[in-house]
Amino acid sequence: MMAAGLAHTLLVFIVAISILLMLIRPRGIPEVYWVGGGVLLLLCLRLISLRVAGKAVAEGTDVYLFLIGMMLLSELAKENGVFDWLSSVAVGSARGSCSRLFALTYGIGIVVTVCLSNDATAVVLTPAVLTAVRRAKVQPLPYLFACAMIANAASFVLPISNPANLVVFHSATPPLGHWLLAFFVPSLASIAVTFAVLRWYFRRDLRASIDCEVEKIRLNGNGRLVLAGLALVILVLLTASALGKDLGLPTCLAAVAITAVLAIKSRRSPLKLAREISWSTLALVAALFVMVHAVQSIGALQLAQQALAAAQRLPASVAACLITFAVGIGNNLVNNLPLGLIAGAALTASHIHGLTTNAVMIGVDLGPNLSITGSLATILWLIALRKENLNVSFLDFLKTGILAMPAALLASIAAAIAMHAILPNN
Repeated sequence: MMAAGLAHTLLVFIVAISILLMLIRPRGIPEVYWVGGGVLLLLCLRLISLRVAGKAVAEGTDVYLFLIGMMLLSELAKENGVFDWLSSVAVGSARGSCSRLFALTYGIGIVVTVCLSNDATAVVLTPAVLTAVRRAKVQPLPYLFACAMIANAASFVLPISNPANLVVFHSATPPLGHWLLAFFVPSLASIAVTFAVLRWYFRRDLRASIDCEVEKIRLNGNGRLVLAGLALVILVLLTASALGKDLGLPTCLAAVAITAVLAIKSRRSPLKLAREISWSTLALVAALFVMVHAVQSIGALQLAQQALAAAQRLPASVAACLITFAVGIGNNLVNNLPLGLIAGAALTASHIHGLTTNAVMIGVDLGPNLSITGSLATILWLIALRKENLNVSFLDFLKTGILAMPAALLASIAAAIAMHAILPNN
């Protein structure tokens, strides 16, 4: 029998190496094999039981359904010319200015993230933006980074803007009015500061002009139907959130319904679309859920409770700053999904509310802008780029994130502290 200390050390080592290899992808081997291999190793060494692994996979069902729905919508949009139309509109509206195209991209990213979630920005918006910048023949990185960064910076405007929000609060998600009082102003600070940093960081690329002529593309009937479907999904998500329901099943059902209508209308089999869904991405997410439970099983929850208890003995504003930066940086070591699960469970077990909870929430949502490992959205963003033969390295992302994340996090928690002083019960 392996000693407990050695088993815990080995478990952490396997999880860390698996995530690192997922990002590096030696020999171009897909991400899922590295994380899936890590899970198999944990099972073979009996560092986690098959029952616990099965439970972990089952707990991710809502996330899988949500991603399936978003992937379906993305493929429908691509197949029916929505991305081409959107790219022509964006480039045309930029009127030859890279700076204006960047602002338009960022603005669209805000709307998509707030209304459809940060994962939708990674899965649906990123391919559309890539189409636009290729059409405009400009340096793509400023616009692609705008997608990645706004996916996290705007992800706490509404509860539905990030699945991690529901993970942290679980069944105690505040009513929409209370949520907006607590997070709307900090969200504005996050969005504004992130934009300012990105605009400064890519200033040289954005001084260029768009010299090519852009052909105006008209949206056909099927494309308009897809757009109407996206509007329906937004309505479904807002309704489900207001009723306190899970978001995955209604999103998936809405996407399947739209797919069925288009298949009947065009008399084409939907099986081709089903084959285009990145099932390996769903397997990757499932494997990450198993690793979450593996880390939780060695006492991560107890450590989180102890850390929160120690922070509570400090002045409220100091504690809030320490917590949000600790959580923000921690995301990039273990991903915000596991950290959100652990932090949420620790908050519930410790009966902690108010500013401390808000600080954890901001750290979980905004912290991932430091590195690619930070959130599922940034990992999905990276996979979307690799699918199009573009690669952004860990170091490339870190160079941008090390400027954008701390500045936005500081502005956001400062706004949260100010709002709590004005409205102490938020």
